[in-house]
Amino acid sequence: MKELEKQYKKILSDYMIDKTEKNLYIGQNFTRQLIQKNVSPEDVVSIHKNAIAQIFPDRIKEVQSAYDFLIEVMVHYGMAHREHQSLLQKQAEFEIEMNIATNIQKTLLKTVIPQLSSVDIGMISIPIRKMNGDYVHFLQDQEDYLSVAVTDVVGKGVPAALCMSMVKFGLETLEYAYKDPSYVLEVINRVIEKGVDDSMFVSMFYGCLDIQNNIFSYASAGHEPALHYRANENTFYSLEAKGLLLGVLPEIKYSYNKISLKEQDIVIIMTDGVTEFRAHDDVNSREMITSLIAEHKHQSAQQLCNLLHKEIERIQDFKLSDDFSVVIIKKK
Repeated sequence: MKELEKQYKKILSDYMIDKTEKNLYIGQNFTRQLIQKNVSPEDVVSIHKNAIAQIFPDRIKEVQSAYDFLIEVMVHYGMAHREHQSLLQKQAEFEIEMNIATNIQKTLLKTVIPQLSSVDIGMISIPIRKMNGDYVHFLQDQEDYLSVAVTDVVGKGVPAALCMSMVKFGLETLEYAYKDPSYVLEVINRVIEKGVDDSMFVSMFYGCLDIQNNIFSYASAGHEPALHYRANENTFYSLEAKGLLLGVLPEIKYSYNKISLKEQDIVIIMTDGVTEFRAHDDVNSREMITSLIAEHKHQSAQQLCNLLHKEIERIQDFKLSDDFSVVIIKKK
């Protein structure tokens, strides 16, 4: 510290005499040494005070109390600054970890939309944050059966992503049992209840389409009701199915319902990010959705998904309040 004080006194003294840009430049470069030596802001003020006392011994008494005050201020400033820098570093590390976790989630939970000759399928799932709290999972048995699970975790971030991984694992272990929606929900419920924290709950709509017989079976675990558009009636029906959220109780039984899908019929499966407009209570979301689908019913399933997303974004001033996921199944 003594050597630093000596150098600073020389730099300051030269500046007080010459007052040139060169003197300022030398002073600015001197800060590098202070940083390398990890000199705190209050110590810098103290060095300056001591240099003034030696250069102008007759004047230091006039400003000594002002320097003492500045030193006290700098003590608190230095502490706050160091804490701020520490928080910035932690935030940067957190951002890196979140990016890695997001990429892992996208890889693990990647969804491939099945391509079938008699059924048109569209899907869109967009998170409001980096990690998605919604999950869509398809199961396909050639041209005989098509199953889809649309899931919404009550919670966000890494815990929700881990929960989704458990849901996917549970669905993939079902093998041929996936044709029974009630059994699927009961299995996934046991997986969630045993392996997830008590504060974490999951809603799911599960549907299975018997393609050859045009029968769509479905069950719900506290999920947003799907919609069924009957083309020959030009009418929408809500696919209601009662069932407790997944992960609440271990031995819950779920019932399922069946509908017949005819040519040009449409099934719309959504999460509540599609139907809940928190900043627009005056908008009836389900009426808006049915009107939009009815108006553009001749478009493809994927086009309908995209139109629905754009319209809901517009209504919410392009600020979605929740993860947005919708699956549309259209009978050709």
